Amino acid sequence: MEPVTLTTDRLVLRTVGPHDTQPVYEAAQDPDIQRWTTVPSPYLLEHASGFTEQLVPDGWAQGSMFTFGVFLAGGELAGMLGLTMLSLGVAEVGFWATKEHRGRGYVTEAALTACRWIFTEVGVDRVEWRAEVGNHASRAVAERAGFTIEGTLRSAINNKGVRRDCWVGSLLPSDLGLPSTAPYLPARS
Repeated sequence: MEPVTLTTDRLVLRTVGPHDTQPVYEAAQDPDIQRWTTVPSPYLLEHASGFTEQLVPDGWAQGSMFTFGVFLAGGELAGMLGLTMLSLGVAEVGFWATKEHRGRGYVTEAALTACRWIFTEVGVDRVEWRAEVGNHASRAVAERAGFTIEGTLRSAINNKGVRRDCWVGSLLPSDLGLPSTAPYLPARS
């Protein structure tokens, strides 16, 4: 699939490339990004170049991972968001915000925009969100974006060689008033 660019009133969500390597590298020096995400630690310039020059383009080309840089209208990097295909009709969202742009709703706005896109243009019927238990900032973004928190999975994340428990949540097209590609019959309570 060819990369797409998505826009909101405040943001431009676009693929990243070699010209974004330095801003990605600088943002990923933040200890919170290294602690709560699976980026390597220490995060080296070679990691950033591998991400922007190979991983991101390959994901788009293979239709396996759709990664967006979250940029302010003026071009400044505010975060990253990726949608990874897990199985037929199911994707997982992951995101981080740059330290100086946290708490302004940018990642929530980006997550909603990207999820609308993947529901309507890719035919996904479920987007999952996972974060290590204790990552309250990520959980707050997911909840503000409308994800239903479904519970805690034991030993479900491997972060830098350590198995950790994680929260899991989901967003369905119907949560955003959109149709699904397949009928959904929820369980009766």
